[in-house]
Amino acid sequence: MKFFVDTADIDAIKELQAYGMVDGVTTNPSLIAKSGRNILEVIKEICDIVPGPVSAEVVALDHDTMLAEGRKLAAIAPNIAVKVPLTWAGLQTCKVLSDAGTMVNVTLCFSANQALLAAKAGATYISPFIGRLDDINIDGMDLIGDIRTIYDNYGFETQILAASIRTANHMKDAALIGADVATAPPAVIKAMANHMLTQQGLDGFMADVKTAGITIL
Repeated sequence: MKFFVDTADIDAIKELQAYGMVDGVTTNPSLIAKSGRNILEVIKEICDIVPGPVSAEVVALDHDTMLAEGRKLAAIAPNIAVKVPLTWAGLQTCKVLSDAGTMVNVTLCFSANQALLAAKAGATYISPFIGRLDDINIDGMDLIGDIRTIYDNYGFETQILAASIRTANHMKDAALIGADVATAPPAVIKAMANHMLTQQGLDGFMADVKTAGITIL
């Protein structure tokens, strides 16, 4: 499963990239606004750092403006994936951009029917929102499973990008059920390394090293 980092924090992206944990980045205007910087400048800087796909989101709701924004975003770098909402205008924009060879990430997916439409429109990625479904007492992983079955049944090439990931368990469950990609905040990805038994084992080991006076350098 590929890891996309859901952030516009340049330092956080560089830190995880050094560990080989960045296959791509997802951004949105809300995340970039926190930096106080120009949205296009931040996206360009991320694209220069990360060779994998960088999702950049349109802000319009009508097709014509969405398309113009998408083309402007796509012109920033060849690894841009234009992010559009799962509306009819978004699907229309997805079709035009994908036919022109631009990667498209269709976001705000909450049903298998929506995911089927996105695949038919040629989406590179479909982003089902796990955490937001969990918030209304619907198991988001069931949606991932349904999309996986439908896409496999018909050979759709659209990749399932599990989004609204909030915990390390979400990452594990998305991998088990067959998501192609999971996008998560840096803190969630870093939390995947944590386990109390690992820490206990390390504490015991270091105590033995200290008692024995072992040194290597």
